[in-house]
Amino acid sequence: MARKLEESTGHKNEGMESGGCGFMMRSEIAHDEHPLSLGKTSVWNQFFQDTEIIEQIDRDVKRTHPDMHFFCGDTSLAKSNQEALRHILIIFAKLNPGIRYVQGMNEVLAPLFYVFRNDPDQNNAAYAEADAFFCFVELLSGFRDNFCQKLDNSVVGIRSTIAKLSELLKKHDGELWRHLEITTKVNPQFYAFRWITLLLTQEFNFADSLHIWDTLLSDPEGPQETLLRVCCAMLILVRRRLLAGDFTSNLKLLQNYPSTNISHLLYVANKLHGASAG
Repeated sequence: MARKLEESTGHKNEGMESGGCGFMMRSEIAHDEHPLSLGKTSVWNQFFQDTEIIEQIDRDVKRTHPDMHFFCGDTSLAKSNQEALRHILIIFAKLNPGIRYVQGMNEVLAPLFYVFRNDPDQNNAAYAEADAFFCFVELLSGFRDNFCQKLDNSVVGIRSTIAKLSELLKKHDGELWRHLEITTKVNPQFYAFRWITLLLTQEFNFADSLHIWDTLLSDPEGPQETLLRVCCAMLILVRRRLLAGDFTSNLKLLQNYPSTNISHLLYVANKLHGASAG
């Protein structure tokens, strides 16, 4: 486009000297450089797609943890932190055209950036944006298939992951599994989709989420299996209420998970690991 601009400027100068209008002829504009072109290689089509994604990122970043002054408000700190989140998400979207940006990625990024930015060593905190970007890419490398809509029905997609959670519950608590999925017909996708894709960041307060993430990210086997065990433990901890409930009450409970003792939750999840290994 810069080349065309330079050429059109040159044509305009020549046209002015010769008395012409200086406008480019329609036939001189390549198809991929036409503003209305929908071609994959069209610079204008790419521009409009990028603009749409950036607008979505801006909206989501502004909604990130509105109860925390670190992320939200008119202070210079909040604005600086929002700008850092924005930079990371835009660059990730550009470097990963197969996934780009999916709503909710800001919630996964927020804990990482928060921890790095609050490093007591100011020399480390100064590089929070770069460090958070690196760890965000690494974290999503293990979960990226959950964000790819084209893989939803594949063996690595989100539906397959939710099915693994269902099988895990069936193995450890068959009665609860039958009541949820057979009797009350509560499809795991109705609640587990958000649990898994956002790594439980929306089910607990921020401090509790960090506590859970310490366990997820410290597991040498990787966070995916640990996450499923924690989700299964969440179901088991409220089993009495679930067994007494119907479709409506159970769905409401699981979509608005009650506050709980996180240490006990992680203990139950670890017990499931021991039972599976045994």
